[in-house]
Amino acid sequence: MASTYWLDCASRIATVSFRAGVVLLVVCCGTRLFAAGDDNPHSDRPPNILLITADNLGYGDLRSYNPDSPITTPNLDRLATQGARLTGFYTASPTCTVSRACLLTGRIPQRHGLTDQLGGVAGNYGVGLSHDEILIPQILKSAPTPYATGCFGKWNIGFAEGSRPTERGFDEFIGHASGNLDYYHHNYREKHDLYHGTKELHREGEYSTDIFADAAIDFMRRKSQTGQPWFCYLPFNSPHFPTAGNKTRGEPNVWQAPDWAFESCGYSPDETDPARRYEAVVYSLDVAIGRVLAVLDRTGVSNNTFVFFMSDNGAFRLNRKGLDVGSNEPLRHGGVTCWEGGLRVAAMARWPGRIAAGAVIDKPFWSPDLLPACVKLAGAHLPSNVIYDGKDPLPLLLQNAASPHRSLFFEYRSHAALRKGDWKIVREKEDRPWQLFDIANDPSESRNVAASQPEKLDELIEEFAVWKKSF
Repeated sequence: MASTYWLDCASRIATVSFRAGVVLLVVCCGTRLFAAGDDNPHSDRPPNILLITADNLGYGDLRSYNPDSPITTPNLDRLATQGARLTGFYTASPTCTVSRACLLTGRIPQRHGLTDQLGGVAGNYGVGLSHDEILIPQILKSAPTPYATGCFGKWNIGFAEGSRPTERGFDEFIGHASGNLDYYHHNYREKHDLYHGTKELHREGEYSTDIFADAAIDFMRRKSQTGQPWFCYLPFNSPHFPTAGNKTRGEPNVWQAPDWAFESCGYSPDETDPARRYEAVVYSLDVAIGRVLAVLDRTGVSNNTFVFFMSDNGAFRLNRKGLDVGSNEPLRHGGVTCWEGGLRVAAMARWPGRIAAGAVIDKPFWSPDLLPACVKLAGAHLPSNVIYDGKDPLPLLLQNAASPHRSLFFEYRSHAALRKGDWKIVREKEDRPWQLFDIANDPSESRNVAASQPEKLDELIEEFAVWKKSF
């Protein structure tokens, strides 16, 4: 099962475990909640939880979603065959800051209040997400068996005093405050932006993807040996596009990956084609993910592991030369929009013996559902005085039950959308008419059927209004 699977993965890591970038949730579930039936010496403890996110990975970048993708991602491809591929999974916001806040709070932007991307050094080092919001690690600290908690990677929801990971439920943190950083120099604009806890960490010349993977591996290894349950949040900054403002004078603004990644993809490190450079970035992320998953096997916890893999939002498709090379095929548009390419993201779930291998789950659910999933698995309780938009997705994943949602609501800047069943309405500005799409048969949103389906259009518009009133 999981152990055999990831031992095989580990044995091939030098040759095939080196490609991809996405988002992954791993939860090791013990017999306290579910009958494990494996040889894990700690199988009677509450489940461990590993949540991994990738940054701006496209829905169509993975061959398991788009067979025409040129990018090879063996670890993610294997995950898709050993678990369930989720084709109806959504991020609650099409931009980095907001999607992370939704993921960690189980609430959509209109409830938690962080509705836009944090901008500049001042924004990223400000308060960001309200201190009144309760995050996943804080709830897991109150579980019957309190969890050890670690965060390794991109934070991007505020780094003022009181806003930092180790002040919001995480015992350990290695990562950066901002929405993007130079992969090797670790600066955001003019500011050095790599931290261990609240102190600056200087690892000049090391590839950020590997720094975060290594930190997560160390954390999981140590905690697994003690038998204490742990929650590890691993939000990679890869494959976020390079940012000119992070470069020194004369330094090219190109996609950054280790030399070995280019060579493994069949390219020179001096390759100039942005799409090929992006391929090396995604490939190096897949290698890191393979290494992270392999340590679960080595520490004897793989057979009790629930894996959830997602991107934080879709690839950006803003026609910026050399930057917008990710693919959301066959979906329309991309990040910072409420079209499917911005909201529907690559995601996979794997739990040996419980989630059917090779299954495809197309029922809609979204990132806020991961908070109640973690709470349920830990045996904790949701605060009674908070409105949550996330609902328990475990029956859907384990028993192919119906979606836990009547509808999904989205609003970002001037864009808005709502999905209800197989139907979706979208508008790009408040003063423009709603468009209606049969998402089940038209995932590319190419046929607006508002004129021919007026009753369905009115039904979804009314549902949108119900959501608005709830805020």
